[in-house]
Amino acid sequence: MKLFSELGLSAKVLAAVEAAGYSEPTPIQEQAIPHAIEGRDVLGIAQTGTGKTASFVLPMLTRLEKGRARARMPRTLIIEPTRELAAQVEESFVKYGLDQKINIALLIGGVSFGDQNKKIDRGVDVLIATPGRLLDHFERGKLLMTAVEVLVIDEADRMLDMGFIPDIERICKLLPITRQTLFFSATMPPEITRLTEQFLQNPVRVEVAKPASAALTVTQRLIASKKDDFEKRETLRTIIREQDDLTNAIIFCNRKRDVATLFRSLEKHGFSAGALHGDMDQRSRTAMLQSFRDNQIQLLVASDVAARGLDIPAVSHIFNFDVPIHAEDYVHRIGRTGRAGRSGKAFTLVAKSDKKYLDAIEKLIGGEIAWHGETVATLADAPAEEKPDRRAGRRGAGTRRRGNSEKLSSAPETESAEEPAIVRAEAGELDVPVDALAQESAASEAPARSRTSRKRSGATGERARPAAPRSRSAQPASRTRTDDGNAPVGFGDDIPAFMLIGTGA
Repeated sequence: MKLFSELGLSAKVLAAVEAAGYSEPTPIQEQAIPHAIEGRDVLGIAQTGTGKTASFVLPMLTRLEKGRARARMPRTLIIEPTRELAAQVEESFVKYGLDQKINIALLIGGVSFGDQNKKIDRGVDVLIATPGRLLDHFERGKLLMTAVEVLVIDEADRMLDMGFIPDIERICKLLPITRQTLFFSATMPPEITRLTEQFLQNPVRVEVAKPASAALTVTQRLIASKKDDFEKRETLRTIIREQDDLTNAIIFCNRKRDVATLFRSLEKHGFSAGALHGDMDQRSRTAMLQSFRDNQIQLLVASDVAARGLDIPAVSHIFNFDVPIHAEDYVHRIGRTGRAGRSGKAFTLVAKSDKKYLDAIEKLIGGEIAWHGETVATLADAPAEEKPDRRAGRRGAGTRRRGNSEKLSSAPETESAEEPAIVRAEAGELDVPVDALAQESAASEAPARSRTSRKRSGATGERARPAAPRSRSAQPASRTRTDDGNAPVGFGDDIPAFMLIGTGA
């Protein structure tokens, strides 16, 4: 094992590394730094948590000691997939470049364009950016990239997952051909391989671990759980309480709305928890991460925005509330623990419907993951005949309701969950006297007749007439006279003249 002093770093950088408490480089640093200092293109492949960030920050600081930045023309460019990763790289430059006079600009969303423009106008040695915000500045004419000497593409596979590859291709075409490119990724899918062949020139391939392999310092276990979210949350709380060595943990969900729901549930049950997902504004995301780093909260419920590259060394546990859909995301999630030689534990809640995702994960990492307790195959859902009878009752009512709608095709389906009393009585759900049902039926029909009358009178422009005479006159003639031939019943003294014809009145 070599020492940092043997890698060719400058005296100022070595002093900063020693001040940070490091003396021996990690394998990726040991192999990548000398080639980067020589100016070679580097393709670095290593699992998360192996020190990839320092493997490009340290040689870049050594190179930046010579030269000076010009306004709007950055000397080096680092592209990161997320705001958190970009901010973390900025912290590394500040940490290791303490004794150097270098200007750093961070171009990420959620921050004022004006403040970022001021930094660019002063001249930038290190420009750290997410793809979208970088292109926004370029299209506004605030940024020139013709003087970039070193390009770093970090977490390239994450760029692919987030759909940034077209932006990366566009950015690379704006840069000088003579630049040095340092390309780092934890996995190498075909699309990333194509990108490296297109934009790297005779690169040195540095691979310190099998692509997409899980860290050996992480103990992995599967937890059998039912699909129901309520039971999953209960299972998660039980597992958390069983961990005597838990200091802090990140809990991953596949969907942002599940992050918020699970966070509220944990708080309700007395856990110290916070939430982190992509819909939060940048200030809230930064504050939440800092609270987690400072141990102000113990559990951080997060989406995959926290799965890549975040350097929080002391995370003791990872819980996958959902099995990740993409197998590579599993490697990155559990890579948040067991960092820098520490041990860690990762638990994944698995339901029967997650089997295809679990199979893909085990195929990717090249081995089976052990179960903690019973396996998911032993979780049998309740048989259909044991389920509550009220479901069958609702099905019966729904069938009868559809039958009525077929007879009265003009009647729209109701959106109310409450059924009319007549329908519910026919379905055997109510014990209601026939007279009461008749009254309910009459009451429900009256407003409809009234609305119909108002609609007809309004359509012709005539003054509205009483609803009762129109409804009564619409009935068959045999019902407008009494059996003994006397005057019609129901009109009182106001009988229309045409109805008196032939009565002798």
